[in-house]
Amino acid sequence: MGKKEKQVKRVVLDTSILISALLFRGELSKIVGLWQKGGVIPVISKETFNELRTVLGYPKFSLTQEERDSIIEQEILPYFEIVEVVKEVKGISRDPEDDKFISCAISASADYIVSGDKDLLDLKHYKSTKIIKASDFLKMYNEREGQALEEVGVTSSDVIKI
Repeated sequence: MGKKEKQVKRVVLDTSILISALLFRGELSKIVGLWQKGGVIPVISKETFNELRTVLGYPKFSLTQEERDSIIEQEILPYFEIVEVVKEVKGISRDPEDDKFISCAISASADYIVSGDKDLLDLKHYKSTKIIKASDFLKMYNEREGQALEEVGVTSSDVIKI
């Protein structure tokens, strides 16, 4: 019998998780390494991508247009699967702004939504998509996938420096 192939998990990352993973050193920066090394398939929709672009432009991040473009061109577009939302859901989350992440996950058949948003986290799941905190996702990846992040070459240094 041949080896059983591990299925790479499809993941929707909410905007706050993406921003933290991309811009700041720390545990969440390991998520960048996961998608760069093929450990997960991150998915994004037009709606969630537009929110990311908007948030990257917030003055508190002090990013130039060139830096924002570089993040999108080097860290998002080469790795993320862009999905077309085929079924838009409404009224699932207490915060209507969060429904776009659920719509993206359903359209992409995502395994997880990784979020720090209480309104999303309180749902725990929507249909077959689990909604979990980033720390739980990283812990789960270590334990359930049977390989430590370090084994796929992911360290805290796997983060872009601006």
